Amino acid sequence: MGYEPQADFGTPAVNSDTQVTCSIDGREVTVPAGTTVMRAAALTGGSIPKLCASDNLQQFGSCRLCLVEIDGMRGTPASCTTPVMPGMKVHTQTPRLEKLRRGVMELYISDHPLDCLTCSANNDCELQDQAAAVGLRDVRFGYEGENHLDQAADTSNPYFDFDPSKCIVCSRCVRACDEVQGTFALTIDGRGFGSKVSAGLASDSFLSSECVSCGACVQACPTATLQEKAVKEIGKPERSMVTTCAYCGVGCTFRAEMRGEQVVRMVPWKDGKANRGHSCVKGRFAWGYAQHQERVLSPMIRETIDQPWREVSWDEALSYAAGEFNRIRDAYGRNALGGITSSRCTNEETFLVQKLVRAGFGTNNVDTCARVCHSPTGYGLKTTFGTSAGTQDFDSVEDSDVVLVIGANPTDGHPVFASRLKQRLRKGAKLIVIDPRRTDLVRSPHIEADFHLPLRPGTNVAVLTALAHVIVTEGLADEAFIRERCDWDEYRHWAEFVGQERNSPEFLAPVIGVDAEAIRGAARLFATGGNGAIYYGLGVTEHSQGSSTVMAIANLAMATGNIGRRGVGVNPLRGQNNVQGACDMGSFPHELSGYRHVSDAGTRALFEAEWGVAIDPEPGLRIPNMLDAATDGTFKAIYIQGEDILQSDPDTRHVAAGLAAMECVIVHDLFLNETANYAHVFLPGSTFLEKNGTFTNAERRIQPVRKVMEPLNGFEDWQVTQELARAIGLDWNYTHPSEIMDEIARLTPTFAGVNYQRLDEEGSLQWPVNDQAPDGSPIMHVDGFVRGRGKFVVTDYVPTDERTGPRFPLLLTTGRILSQYNVGAQTRRTANTVWHPEDVLEMHPTDAENRGLKTGEWVRLASRSGETTLRVLVTDRVAPGVVYTTFHHPATQANVVTTDYSDWATNCPEYKVTAVQITPSNGPSDWQEDYKAQASRSRRIAGHDGAMEPAE
Repeated sequence: MGYEPQADFGTPAVNSDTQVTCSIDGREVTVPAGTTVMRAAALTGGSIPKLCASDNLQQFGSCRLCLVEIDGMRGTPASCTTPVMPGMKVHTQTPRLEKLRRGVMELYISDHPLDCLTCSANNDCELQDQAAAVGLRDVRFGYEGENHLDQAADTSNPYFDFDPSKCIVCSRCVRACDEVQGTFALTIDGRGFGSKVSAGLASDSFLSSECVSCGACVQACPTATLQEKAVKEIGKPERSMVTTCAYCGVGCTFRAEMRGEQVVRMVPWKDGKANRGHSCVKGRFAWGYAQHQERVLSPMIRETIDQPWREVSWDEALSYAAGEFNRIRDAYGRNALGGITSSRCTNEETFLVQKLVRAGFGTNNVDTCARVCHSPTGYGLKTTFGTSAGTQDFDSVEDSDVVLVIGANPTDGHPVFASRLKQRLRKGAKLIVIDPRRTDLVRSPHIEADFHLPLRPGTNVAVLTALAHVIVTEGLADEAFIRERCDWDEYRHWAEFVGQERNSPEFLAPVIGVDAEAIRGAARLFATGGNGAIYYGLGVTEHSQGSSTVMAIANLAMATGNIGRRGVGVNPLRGQNNVQGACDMGSFPHELSGYRHVSDAGTRALFEAEWGVAIDPEPGLRIPNMLDAATDGTFKAIYIQGEDILQSDPDTRHVAAGLAAMECVIVHDLFLNETANYAHVFLPGSTFLEKNGTFTNAERRIQPVRKVMEPLNGFEDWQVTQELARAIGLDWNYTHPSEIMDEIARLTPTFAGVNYQRLDEEGSLQWPVNDQAPDGSPIMHVDGFVRGRGKFVVTDYVPTDERTGPRFPLLLTTGRILSQYNVGAQTRRTANTVWHPEDVLEMHPTDAENRGLKTGEWVRLASRSGETTLRVLVTDRVAPGVVYTTFHHPATQANVVTTDYSDWATNCPEYKVTAVQITPSNGPSDWQEDYKAQASRSRRIAGHDGAMEPAE
């Protein structure tokens, strides 16, 4: 599409069953009751001048530019705050209004720089547009009086500037920060002529303030006061394309605004059903990695990992890779090969990788990063509800009365959803947080959790069982729902189990580390507070009892009747942009697309008829099993698309040993990541800006990804996989990802009604989309569970084998931070490093004092598996006995200390519980120094000066 600003109707839409008809400038218009005159006029094609109004903000009425005349009403009311009434006759253009509006505009312009021709917002400025709309031709007041034109600009933020000399104090930025983002970082300081926008204290800049750089203020600003640096550097966009963000599982819709082949800015799309026009710092600004100097654009090969890389043509690289895989298959058998699909790539690309493994390699040895994050979600929800996905859409939270957040930190990991949640909390919903850390949801501006249960890491099942004990023994269960929707005998068995005294809050409090009365209070609130919704993250799944915890959550939701309608449900907050889609596409070694087991003959027959090959009925190897088999000498080659298992997977030494033992490792990625240190073939990947396809977010929403620039490497990722398939002898001839989606729809019942035409017309679809749900399924299990009756599962608490002791007295848990994403391969190559240049270790003041440590000092972090060093941050966000760090920076390699303990059902690693000791250190450990040297040698490229280092 060309570049045209998205329509702004001035004030938000109103939901009402009552319709009201009025007349605006002689045109009749019918709108929902409560709609403002301004919005009603816009809906008829009119345009009332405005500066302080925007349809993603509540009515404010300060600019006095939107005045109208209404028959029978005195004065000239503001159209943005005046609701339409039946029979109302409105006049938007009269001589009186023209005079008033010009007078108001003169006042604005008299204190505004007259540099329109050289201003970076020229022809993209609402003040300029409205001056023209009211017919302003001169300013009678002159420009000699007191003004604000000499105020210095704040350029501290890496992505946008704040120029107060151009500010008209409309308060849109302040209101966006409050109403949309919920951070309350901005305010109007002073009064009258001295009023100005302030980012905190007088000593604060935008960078040092509480601002989270979500971009809401920049989007709201009607002038060049708040503007992206890229607009100033590149110029006004000339074309645009709507696409989907490639960061977290929220799946925000953006409009990529382009000039030539350069991205000028990413603007959140108001019609995006996941984000509703909002964004976070990553999606809004952190797209510069796509053109980073460290991006590899040429295929490379080498015979051994101690050799420098050699740049080759695509034909040579693919021929070499295919030759090696065919050689290894002939020598060791098909089960010596395998592949890993990417949760950052599209559904279509992921589908092709698992198809390549099954139809080309002849094995089910395929896995995905969900193995190390949400595989327990798939197991637990399929067991209890019958489908491996969350139950609600994000809009559902607007109807929640009580929200339970367990093992998730939405403000950092899923910030756009967190803003929606905070909006609901400020309107009166109650909040229960179960987390070892005091996350921002526990206490931040204008919200505070009603209960924070800071449990000891590893005791999720115990705390959920204690909550269930209270609900059952105090008669708070919804027996009518249970009898109607669930297996009653299984419920009685479960209720008898949780009702035992050994599962009471009082008995389990010493284990959990939380006061029994707090647990009882939280249980009563959730069971009696109205619509109860549960949101959880990796703090639930990445445990030895991850699958048990997911089933315990499902038990709690069923026991209280909180399934099958808006405002309730069980909602996993997925970590990566397409981790849901990767699972849907058959990326697990035991399942084909749609979560159907490979042992099912009928399912296999569908795929065998479509692909023309036999499919092995036996499940293949999971990622940990592949690495084990490699060290044992039976697994020899792997194709890894878009995953960095050396940095993301647990027990780094073991991962390195497994990769080093293989004869051919193919890495298909954007950068020479950590896993590429052990690769023999490197195939350059394409970014989300350079491809067509679809992502599926955490709410099962399938959304289009549209190519906004040509791939710098020459191919979209699905094309690379197709060329590799052809090289090994498969006859694949896809010409567009839409053809791959058509194949997915033919083979996958939950995608049967999905095609690109519908996605283009409707914007997105939530699976299942089929004959039973032709319009998709925003809410799951409305009339009954997919499996028939909901299944209650007894989940007995079993302590982890990872125990603290004299040598390792502290418990380490890990997580993410707002500005960084996953292993940091993308965000570390952007200006986001200004907020998080290195991983740090959070430690409680008591534990730090006992060790003589202060913030900023180097510490040695050691476990039974390994050790690393990093700086310490002393904070009471963590409890005594618990430490916390992130895993975004390869220089730290935090996973060198995590263990090989994993979930009993899915092998999801137990990242969240590692016994450690912390001692003072002088700097990087010997292992870190050795790792850095090995990585530097591995990144050598023949004919290039120096190695390609990770961006720190």
